[in-house]
Amino acid sequence: MQLFDTVVEMGHERVLLCSNPDVGLRAIIAVHSTVLGPGLGGLRMWPFKSDEEALTDVLRLSRGMTYKAAAAGLNLGGGKAVILGDSKKDKSEALFRSFGRFVESLNGHYITAEDVGTDMEDMELILSETRWVTGVSPAHGGSGDPSSVTAYGVLQGIKAAVRERSGEPEVEGKSVAIQGLGSVGFYLAKYLREEGAKVIGCDIDAEATDRAAAELGVEIVPPDDILDVDCDILAPCALGALFNEETIPQLRCGIVAGAANNQLANAKRDGKELHERGILYAPDFVINAGGLINVYNELGGGYNRERALRMTRGIYLNLMRVFQISKEEGIATYLAADRLAEERIETVKKLGSRHWGRFIQNGEPRR
Repeated sequence: MQLFDTVVEMGHERVLLCSNPDVGLRAIIAVHSTVLGPGLGGLRMWPFKSDEEALTDVLRLSRGMTYKAAAAGLNLGGGKAVILGDSKKDKSEALFRSFGRFVESLNGHYITAEDVGTDMEDMELILSETRWVTGVSPAHGGSGDPSSVTAYGVLQGIKAAVRERSGEPEVEGKSVAIQGLGSVGFYLAKYLREEGAKVIGCDIDAEATDRAAAELGVEIVPPDDILDVDCDILAPCALGALFNEETIPQLRCGIVAGAANNQLANAKRDGKELHERGILYAPDFVINAGGLINVYNELGGGYNRERALRMTRGIYLNLMRVFQISKEEGIATYLAADRLAEERIETVKKLGSRHWGRFIQNGEPRR
């Protein structure tokens, strides 16, 4: 009964448990909301310690996708999926094609994309079984790897936060500590270096740190030291739940603005703590929407990168609006971001059930 109580409490429309022992598939698809459109969200492959941990992760992430799409002004709802497994040794064609059949069974209520542990090649295997997939190669009408666009959006968010603090959006001369130098973190470091920022970074993968140091001149510190770095901006670009009662007192930055999802271990407690300490927090689902905006542009016609980048630049204004709400209402930025997203969802909900069937019919992803 507790499982159903959790699903109801978080407002999910449906949760699908996917099992195919013949190919080793154990997966969960969660659709949080389709008020604004079909639920779109990435497929994460991770060796979760338990089924309960996997369920908690997919429920939180799918809800976050609803808010991310709403705040970004997209006609999308929120969904997410996880495969329980090790992406370095458990992948197979049969695994992803089997998952694709479960996606197809939802008839467009969920559209998948890549996430932690999955990539464009995995999405193209899923494409063999369903059209409800994004993030495929340009050869299939897709946009390819969205990491650079996600990072570009984070850059816009950092500029908005810098402007909120100093009155000007320039990052030249600012120091930025990036936790995680994988795909998104590397591109973010590249953009920041091009604009004259000093970048300090870490990663558990030595290849990632070696590349960032050699190609971009990033100063590397051990992962355990990144929160102690004295910097203007801390950019979390790895897994979530980084900020909690133990880690927040360590921070020596004025701004937290990064790509990781669910950065606050407990949104109410930790968002309030950052606010009270005077640290400007750029809510994750607003600042990291670039990847979602990118794959959204695969729907309803051919992908256009310039259009995707133009829409992604809107993250700057979205965050400025969040900061404005925060100041006007005297609330923490995490609450202001929720307010922004919820107002749009409620506005569309008043129109009644309508349009996303037409959206799907006219804008379905292509094979």
